[in-house]
Amino acid sequence: MKKSYQEIVQKNYPKENVLTNAIIAFISGGIIGIIGQILIDGYSYWLDISTKEATVCMLVTLIFFSCLFTSLGFFDKWVNFCKCGLIIPITGFAHATMSAALEYRKEGLVTGIGMNMLKLSGAVIIFGVVSSFIFSLIRMVVGLL
Repeated sequence: MKKSYQEIVQKNYPKENVLTNAIIAFISGGIIGIIGQILIDGYSYWLDISTKEATVCMLVTLIFFSCLFTSLGFFDKWVNFCKCGLIIPITGFAHATMSAALEYRKEGLVTGIGMNMLKLSGAVIIFGVVSSFIFSLIRMVVGLL
């Protein structure tokens, strides 16, 4: 019985085209990169600020629109189509944080949003900090040799 169930599941399991998904993610991630560069150039030109400061403005803009589109319900549909092209950049981090905040908002500010907002993105922060510490140690040891 268990074997026949597994056969039915395998037969009806949707097959993903890895090459198509990779191409879509590559193109959509590239588009995000182009938008980011346009924002940097625009902020540098219009606000007459350095590229370093314009980069911060670009990140804030991408985070803002990611949170806005998540709140309006658009971003989930785009992520389903673009896959990692939208999840890997800073927009994915903002989307994960905003999704958790929206999901738990009915439980209140502290016990709902405050406790659950960084559930997924908190792991990213922790592993990012730990891995950067480890790589910094490796770089320091290699630099001493």
